[in-house]
Amino acid sequence: MQPDKSRLDELHGAAEQMGLQLSDNQVRQLLGHLDLLAKWNKSFNLTAIREPTDMLRQHLLDSLAVVPALCRSTSRTARKIVDVGSGAGFPGLSLASALPEATIVCVDSVGKKVGFLRQVIAELGIVNASAEHARIETLTDLNADVVTSRAFASLADFTALTRKHLSPSGIWMAMKGKSPDQEMALLTSDVEVFHVEQLTVPGLQSERCLVWMRPVLHSA
Repeated sequence: MQPDKSRLDELHGAAEQMGLQLSDNQVRQLLGHLDLLAKWNKSFNLTAIREPTDMLRQHLLDSLAVVPALCRSTSRTARKIVDVGSGAGFPGLSLASALPEATIVCVDSVGKKVGFLRQVIAELGIVNASAEHARIETLTDLNADVVTSRAFASLADFTALTRKHLSPSGIWMAMKGKSPDQEMALLTSDVEVFHVEQLTVPGLQSERCLVWMRPVLHSA
């Protein structure tokens, strides 16, 4: 199926604004994900966002906006990224397409969402992604360079539930709207917020930010 030209043009324009270079295969995967979401959403209600343009901006571009920040804020492109509460695959599958050298693990506790993720992975040939049907705290340690989430939980719950999945040098990247000052104030002393980064998402006026955190290792 040929991609819709207006969506294709908007994706290319947004990628250029964000400094991303996308291959034809990456574009095929990214827009194919949206096409499958629109199809599945009719039966499984995976997202409340139903208009194709809104899906593009509020899901896909919102997810891709973190890619430059992710590459800047780590000493190297993260080798393993875990997306907690991945839902319909944002940002997890978008990161998998944009960062083919990384391994992405999408985790969600809702069976129909994981079924959708696995179908997208298989149908679009996203070979560096997998989907786990589980609550994140029940999984064996995943040893991730970055653990991320998008509207999953409060920062305190997010870090508490996922701490064991960080590699020794791993960090958290929480996607938020406005800077969550109250949530940050409730973090325990063994979690450090080392950067709050404002994001600009092409086509969206809403505020977006990333909260970067790492464990604090207290000396004996």
